[in-house]
Amino acid sequence: MGVVTAHVTAVSRNEEYSFTKPVRDSIRLLAGLGVEGDVHQGVTVKHRSRVARDPSQANLRQVHLIHAELHDELRAAGFDVTPGAIGENITTRGLDLLGLPTGTLLHIGDAAVVEVTGLRNPCKQIDDYRTGLLKQVLGKDTDGNVVRRAGIMAVVRTGGDVRPGDEIRVELPAEPHAPLQPV
Repeated sequence: MGVVTAHVTAVSRNEEYSFTKPVRDSIRLLAGLGVEGDVHQGVTVKHRSRVARDPSQANLRQVHLIHAELHDELRAAGFDVTPGAIGENITTRGLDLLGLPTGTLLHIGDAAVVEVTGLRNPCKQIDDYRTGLLKQVLGKDTDGNVVRRAGIMAVVRTGGDVRPGDEIRVELPAEPHAPLQPV
């Protein structure tokens, strides 16, 4: 086996609504539902703002992934951000999550497969966690387009246990690739 470049560095879940999610030794992904025991688990939306708009809409946000490289950047900018701190379930390293196209399959560990649905749309809660943090993960490029850097969302296609150190294998969808949009 060659050098594994993309892997899981931490996993988190929370049974209660709170912004942060405690780091765990492992999490179990359930097909079509999300992270077992996580408040956002379910076929339909669980994020409070989305439930208020339409509680019957499909849950495209079953699993939240953030790249550890973002944590590195945020710490360098003076923000104490650790895995699970801004609500992610899976922290990765060695994978350009934000550059993946919609529909990418991520094979994680021995069995789990998640399908990338879109970008996390960061909100005011990030500033409630750490003042000024929202500006670090939500900005504009030189053309004035909004740039979201707070991770990606996915749905679980095949369940399985996920642990730190698990390899992540990327399976791109058929061309043409659609860039990630907020979900």
